[in-house]
Amino acid sequence: MNGEWLIRGRDGRLSVYQLSGDAVLCRAERVPGGSWDAPRRIGGEQRVHPVLAVGQGIDSYGHLVSWRPTVPGESGLVHSTHFRPLLAALDWEPIGHPNGKGDRTAEPAVAVDHQGRAHVFVRNDEGGLSMRAQALKGGWGPWRDLKGADVQGAPAAVAGKDGRIEVYATVPGAVLYWRQEKPATHFELEEALEVTVRPGTLRALATSAESTTLFYTDDSGQVCAWRPGTKPVALLAAAGPGPLSALRCELDGHDVTVLAQRSADGGVAFAAYPSEQESAGASWTGSGPQLPADVEVSLAVDADGRVAAAALSPSTGQLFLTRRKDEPGLALAPWQSV
Repeated sequence: MNGEWLIRGRDGRLSVYQLSGDAVLCRAERVPGGSWDAPRRIGGEQRVHPVLAVGQGIDSYGHLVSWRPTVPGESGLVHSTHFRPLLAALDWEPIGHPNGKGDRTAEPAVAVDHQGRAHVFVRNDEGGLSMRAQALKGGWGPWRDLKGADVQGAPAAVAGKDGRIEVYATVPGAVLYWRQEKPATHFELEEALEVTVRPGTLRALATSAESTTLFYTDDSGQVCAWRPGTKPVALLAAAGPGPLSALRCELDGHDVTVLAQRSADGGVAFAAYPSEQESAGASWTGSGPQLPADVEVSLAVDADGRVAAAALSPSTGQLFLTRRKDEPGLALAPWQSV
């Protein structure tokens, strides 16, 4: 799954999205901080491929994007909006293929601007990056080719604090960065960072009113932080091989960035440091019991302002949850099976 799949809805309930066969499922708290309901199918009865991108706007609506089979050998992208965790999401809406038709190209990404418009990004058949955005008055605008070549894997898309969408994608030997000059305008390829990135490790986060930060694992195994226009900073060694989760929040009155990753020893590792102050350093702290080898991790802030973390095993469907204790620092309560 691409993006943070643990989110807090506008009613304060936490919810998670997970893949199950040819369906996307949602689980949500019955009340904020309370017990969880059973998994429910999202988007109607339409079958989808086992891929999901999740984004969330400032209105707290969830936006989901997947590929669906159409005719033999071909697929198209679909989008659904989920307004509140305990309500049914909208049925999957077809948004097409970046090349008109064809099979799946790569995992998509989705980000939502401050007008509530979803922007979907995916590699096209030529190896560049394509984008399609919701129109202001309903429907979708045209597919746009943002160029680039040999894009690898899923991009990382994020809405900056001023509403502009920014997107990062990996190509051999570099990371490409596109941004909008102003909200709701066209995208321009702004910068290329020469670096070799491990596949599947991009995570973008709005870390201030001015900037977004890209986190990635380089070929030496270092988790790096990069803000376009600056040099990347090697922050700490990766805890494990999987993707990072990243969250900006307030911790003991300080603006911090929290990172989480499944660790090589089978637990989940957490690190926190002052947002955009990588020079302060960061270190991993392990948490939790031995978890399934395929566990993915996602972070959110709950209705009480506490850091919450979910660990999900795609193969078994097992979901585990922890929250920050009511004490200084990033001390977490024992993990609970949900």
